[in-house]
Amino acid sequence: MAAVIVTALGCLLGAWAWSATTNTQEVLAARDTIHRGEVIGAEDIQRIRISADPALSPLPASAFDDVVGQRAALDIAAGGLLTIESTADEPLPPQGQSIVGISLTPAQVPGMPLYGGDTVRIIVTPGDNGEAPANSPQFTVAEVVDTYLDETTGNTVVNVLVPHADAGVLAARAATGNVALVLDSGAE
Repeated sequence: MAAVIVTALGCLLGAWAWSATTNTQEVLAARDTIHRGEVIGAEDIQRIRISADPALSPLPASAFDDVVGQRAALDIAAGGLLTIESTADEPLPPQGQSIVGISLTPAQVPGMPLYGGDTVRIIVTPGDNGEAPANSPQFTVAEVVDTYLDETTGNTVVNVLVPHADAGVLAARAATGNVALVLDSGAE
């Protein structure tokens, strides 16, 4: 009787181990954090096995050679799976575009998170005299690249992508501190 139980347990364990290993796929993951814009080297990624999940669409391990030499299109955390959206052929910023960093106080930026790809307007605000403009204020349309909190000042730094021709004017306006950022609908 004991032999039958041991045999049955062995069969169950064998079936479980077989199903656990046959329902996996080999995919690509970041070995260490890869920052947006960095060229991905062979040492930055690794092949790992994960359980197959139809909700995930990671790059297969066979794409290893295709990924090496590409640029990271977004930040990829250490251990994060690489997807088709993880890489880009073009450098950041793309040709004809510039990235401008704008340091904004909590009163100058919406109180909700901003994400890469959000469309924003950087609006020129009144100077020290505080007079509201007679006409519609000047603004620059931009796309958010990323944001971070400057712990020294408490300001939110928003990096925005703008046409190269607008970058100098926007940087000069931002340096005065007389700007505000408006988040626009993504549906427009």
